[in-house]
Amino acid sequence: MAKIRVGRVGEQIKKELSLIIQTELKDPRIGFITVTGVDVTSDLSQAKVYLSVLGSDEQKEETLKALARGAGFIRSELGKRIRLRHTPELLFKFDSSIEYGSRIESLLEEINKGDGRA
Repeated sequence: MAKIRVGRVGEQIKKELSLIIQTELKDPRIGFITVTGVDVTSDLSQAKVYLSVLGSDEQKEETLKALARGAGFIRSELGKRIRLRHTPELLFKFDSSIEYGSRIESLLEEINKGDGRA
């Protein structure tokens, strides 16, 4: 039963964080961000937020720094939108699975092109 609630809370946090980042944050260092997932601890004290950022490594680092600076504001906005006794502490991390998947896809395409020549 508790795992179902944690999953639902995680999905709701994901939706609300996407809206907050897109509409409320006005920091110019924040580029194009997609919230790809949220892992919430079983006691709802921490939430690891996985982000996919479009841009170079330097832009990704700047975006992460800007989000870390705005974490208090984001957490307070989240607390206003989701009715929980305690709003979870937010930890922002990069999600490299999309880049990893596209790299594998390009390698597979290279292999398939090589087989057509033989």
